[in-house]
Amino acid sequence: MGQMPYLYLFIDKFVMSDVIIRVAKLPEEFPVVATIRKIVFQEEQGVDTALEFDGKDDICEHLIAYLDNQAVGTARLRYLDDKTVKIERLAVLSIARRQGIGQKIMEEALEFIVHKNMTEVVVYAQLYIKSLYQKLNFIEVGEIFLEAGIPHIEMRMSLS
Repeated sequence: MGQMPYLYLFIDKFVMSDVIIRVAKLPEEFPVVATIRKIVFQEEQGVDTALEFDGKDDICEHLIAYLDNQAVGTARLRYLDDKTVKIERLAVLSIARRQGIGQKIMEEALEFIVHKNMTEVVVYAQLYIKSLYQKLNFIEVGEIFLEAGIPHIEMRMSLS
């Protein structure tokens, strides 16, 4: 009988840790997206505001990840042409990292993109996270380059 509260807490924690990922309602939810990106890219990584907020957000779709009803992650989908989409600005708050949320955001983004009849996906992966994209079958293209002073590699995936 003494173990019952522990089991209950374990089950309660497991149930509460569901991640919900959905397309952001714009413009009303953009401040949530912007806050996550500001914290991750500007405050943590030192990316300049003008680079992070490049004026392209209005022409993109944005995903938001919720953990226990709190927004903790985001990604931006930018259509380069009628068959190619670039997934950008993948960000997860530090309090929610190491739980697979970034991967779940990417999986949801890829599922969303497939339903839009896109045939190719591009990412500019920060080097420290390129293994995430490799797990999802992205392939490195070209050489390492600096973007906002951070080493990146272009990676692509064909959906056809």
